[in-house]
Parts: sequence; C-alpha cells; structure tokens
Amino acid sequence: MAVTGPAADPVVGFATTSPAGSTAELPAADSTAGSAPWSTVGPPTTGPLTGSPAGSATASPAGSAAAGFAAASPAGATVTGRAARFAAGPAAPGSRACSPAVSLTGFSDALDKTTYAGTFVGNLSALAPDRHGTLAALSDRSALFRLDARTLQPVGVLPLADESGAALDAEGLVADGGTYLVSSETEPSVRRYSGDGRILDRLPVPDTLRTAPDGRAQRNGTFEGLTLLPGGRTLVASMEYALAGDSPGLVRVQTWQRTPGRTFRPAAQYAYRADPGLGVPEITATPDGRLLVLERGFTAGVGNTVRLYLADPRHATDTSRIAYLTGQDGVRTVRKTLLADLAACPTLGATAKQPQPNPLLDNIEGMAVTGRTKGRLDVVLVSDDNQADTQTTRFYGLRVRV
Repeated sequence: MAVTGPAADPVVGFATTSPAGSTAELPAADSTAGSAPWSTVGPPTTGPLTGSPAGSATASPAGSAAAGFAAASPAGATVTGRAARFAAGPAAPGSRACSPAVSLTGFSDALDKTTYAGTFVGNLSALAPDRHGTLAALSDRSALFRLDARTLQPVGVLPLADESGAALDAEGLVADGGTYLVSSETEPSVRRYSGDGRILDRLPVPDTLRTAPDGRAQRNGTFEGLTLLPGGRTLVASMEYALAGDSPGLVRVQTWQRTPGRTFRPAAQYAYRADPGLGVPEITATPDGRLLVLERGFTAGVGNTVRLYLADPRHATDTSRIAYLTGQDGVRTVRKTLLADLAACPTLGATAKQPQPNPLLDNIEGMAVTGRTKGRLDVVLVSDDNQADTQTTRFYGLRVRV
C-alpha cells in the first residue's frame, strides 16, 4: 500500500548561496555543431501522468515546476566553468549529516511527473555535467534531457536510438567534448552520440559481459554505471550484478583506453564486491581518479537500501583473463570504503509514496560530481521513478569528503 504525506514545497534545502571564497571546478563550456535536434521549449508542464506512458495524458498549463534552485553567489565566491553548483553553504554542525563523511544539502521533487516538449521527465538513470551551464540527465526510455544546472528546469531534450532506430534501455552517461557516451544494458553496449543524436561509434564489449546466450550476463544486470576518469583517457563501466558462474556479489568493472585516433579499446577489468543483496547502479569518478560507487537494493514492504562507497581500483587484479571469479586466491578486488548509508540521512521533511526505511529514499540510480567546495565534493543524485505512481523523481544534493 502506497504511503503518502501532506503536500510540501517541492524544493527543500538546496540553499541559494555559496560561502565566500569557495570554488566549484566543473567542465568548461564546449560548443557543438548541429545541436538543433534538441527540442527547446518553455518550462516543464505538469499533468495527470502518474503511471502513464509518456504523452498519454494532457498536460496542464505551463508552470515553473523546477523553480527554487537559484544559486547566486555572494561577492568573492568563484565558479569555474559554466555549470553552477547545486550544493548549499555549510549547515549547522551535524544538522544535515548522513555520516562523518557525507552531509545532505537538500532535495527536490520539482520534476516529478512532469513533461517537457511532449516527453515524460522521469525514468532518469544517469547524470553528467554538460556544457553551457547544464546538467545532462539520461532517461532509460531513450531520451537525453538537458537541465539548467541552477534550477534543474529542462531546457532541451534529445531522442536517442540504436542503429536500427529502436529505443535504448539507456543506463550510463558521460558527456565528453560535445558528444555523449551512453551505455545500454540490453546487449550490453556503449555508443558515442553526436550533439544532434547521431551514432558516431560503438565500443567493443568483451564476449563474457554480453547477455545470455551470447555471454554470461543476466538481462537488466549489465552496464549501469559509466564514467570517464580525469584526463579523459580511461572509460569505466560497471556491471550491476555478477556474471553467471561468478560468486554472487562479485561485479565486473570494465575499462577502455582512448587511442590516438580518439576511439576506445578494451583494457583492464576488475572485480568489485557489492554488499549482500545489493547491485551497482552507478559509478562516477572523483578528481583524483578514484570512484564513487552507489550500491542499491529493494525489499518489498521495506523499501530501498542505498549506500555510497569510495572505491580504489589501483591495486586490484586485472580479471579480464579470469573466466570465473569464485573467491580464488590471488585475486585482489577493488578496495572500497563506506561513506554513508543514505537511510541514516536526515529526512528534511521528505515523504515517500511506498514503505521506506527513511522517507527520503527512493530508487536512486544516477550520480554526478558537480563541483568541489573547500576540499569536499558537491554530488548530485537522482532517483528513477520507473514512471510509477509509487515512486518519485527526486534530486539530492550531497557534500562528500573523500
């Protein structure tokens, strides 16, 4: 039975100012020819879309559904790059702490059950800082949104497709020099798209990582996480679950190296041990080349488990030539450190539409590092509402010490 609460202001806690002297380091703007296919209309519109396929309901008149994320900076604050920060200034000590390493700067339900240019704004599975002060948000229903990084308001949407024109089960996203690397967990695959949605390249994927019967991966358990390490030479994709024949919880992490011709070739592979019963829906690189890793699970009648880890693959064993990972000696897994169990975060007045150990939680699936403030990372998360009336499209702001 769905749990509902009283109506509340959809934007809570993402403060609108930054402390003096703080700096957010973000990708610089990058122009790309041929951006016309991005539909650009007014603010998102709300409508009776709960549980309905995109476009199946008539939206109500346009409104500023995503208002309230203004990020004006006081004198002395500096923002490097075009994308503005989401994170707020420091809260009272301990008042927003999820753990000693993670604090919650706010959340927003502003885009929940909205549409933009006739496309349902939901099913969001990945985030990536983009050019022109925007945040790219990937829907697993084969749409790529461009959100204003200050307000979260959609300013463009780009449909995506495979080589035959069919929709993708799109899960991972990297914005890379005006192009987009997008993973689909159907095959799985990683494709590079131009700014106007054309397929420029398709990366080779090791056979063992393909879904059965071509490989040993389970359907809906493949490339969920995708990130580019600092320097832009190494692409990393994480499987969500273990391959058939590998020990439960041992998730393969595949890398590719960029060649002088700007294509990617398969490189080292690592094993990451997820907590019992959890999978890996997202990874994102930190400025020093380590990885933030989301682990997630769901128990009916209880709700979601969402944990944030810091992972370091630098001393892990290359498992690309190991057929089966069964806990054998000599295989060093990716070292990980728990940063926070998000069930321990303050609720900030959030409500849930179904049972949750913390009403703040939902099906969190996307993550991006959007800046750095006084030695801490500003991180944005988003939940995938699966276009269901028991789930919410919710954005979260975190400040993370790594």
